[in-house]
Amino acid sequence: MAHKAKKPFNRRQIIKAACAGLGTAVAAPFLNDGRFKLFASSTDTYSAKTIDIINSSLVIDMLSSLNDLKVIKAGENGSNPYKLNKAEMDDIRTSGINVYFPSHAFIGPNSREQVLTHIGQLNGFVAEHHEDFARITDIQDFDEVYKSGRTGILYGFQNSDHFQTLDDIDLFYGLGQRVSQLTYNSRNLIGTGATDRADGGLSDYGIHVVERMDKLGMAVDVSHCGDNTTLDAFVASKKPVLITHSNCRALVPGHVRCKTDEAIQSMAKTGGVMGITGVRNFVRDKEPTTLDHFIDHIDHVVKLVGIEHVGIGTDADPYGYDALPKHYLNMLKSHYKGTYGFRDKIDIEGLDHPKKIYDLTEALLQRQYSADHVAAILGGNFKRALSDIWQPYNEKAEKLS
Repeated sequence: MAHKAKKPFNRRQIIKAACAGLGTAVAAPFLNDGRFKLFASSTDTYSAKTIDIINSSLVIDMLSSLNDLKVIKAGENGSNPYKLNKAEMDDIRTSGINVYFPSHAFIGPNSREQVLTHIGQLNGFVAEHHEDFARITDIQDFDEVYKSGRTGILYGFQNSDHFQTLDDIDLFYGLGQRVSQLTYNSRNLIGTGATDRADGGLSDYGIHVVERMDKLGMAVDVSHCGDNTTLDAFVASKKPVLITHSNCRALVPGHVRCKTDEAIQSMAKTGGVMGITGVRNFVRDKEPTTLDHFIDHIDHVVKLVGIEHVGIGTDADPYGYDALPKHYLNMLKSHYKGTYGFRDKIDIEGLDHPKKIYDLTEALLQRQYSADHVAAILGGNFKRALSDIWQPYNEKAEKLS
């Protein structure tokens, strides 16, 4: 009788085995200073508390490409951005992140067809690797991926040009899309983007888009929206509105991709959550720019509106932007206006590698955040907001009546 092949260790099994000191997966030797070397391929060490928090928490990164280089190349030659090799897959599985949100912006008259193609590519990736990955389409899926150790993939986009009619929202909801950013950096039929010269707010069509998204249970995201469009969305929606990946303008004065205190307070009143990015020029307008300055943005949101309204949306793939070949990095920067304020580096040290969640957790603990508050920031807050949003509006109204 032939022996059955053993199923490969999934993400959670690998980490649990490491913490238990099992040699069958990854060694986690206890070091004299009370820290653990969790991954054999790295010299980085982490505290037992950090490892325990990540292992016991649902970690959601609300802007997290699986591989930026392959996405860029796909845009050039039409290749599939989700043909990942074993090393790339292993980096995702052992990253400490339970749910990735590989949201991209498709802009212009062909956006509808491009989004359809992209969803098909994601579906193919998840189907091919179903033992390790799963689609996230309802709130129960979060619990399933956490318990099973699979990595969840959340479907959404950083622009809504593909909503060419209101019925398109129903179509893409049916295909699995659960989050949509109303605009990217420029104006569309819905509203105005962050880098436009003048912001007229949501259009009449934009108001109807938000209403339809509310009705279906699709999350409204305003990360790249202009200031007036951002504020209009908070008024138009009857559900929590998300800022999946942005930073605080109070700490980076004048930066168009950062949100004002007024916007953050309005977001919190809807019950929404703001994910903080690790993009260097959004975090600080001068050097040095460090992980501590990233945590300053979390502190600012917490002091302004409370711990329940902040999360993470790192806005990077496992390897960071600066790992891209130089000509690709320069090409990427060239697509944005000067108001972005790019400097030589885009990433922040500590958030530029596949195990960034461990460094981030260590930094939060050093700031005296409790384990419960760290877990909320790492994913609990976004799960709570999405559970309110994804419930169809009519069903929610019936339960309240």
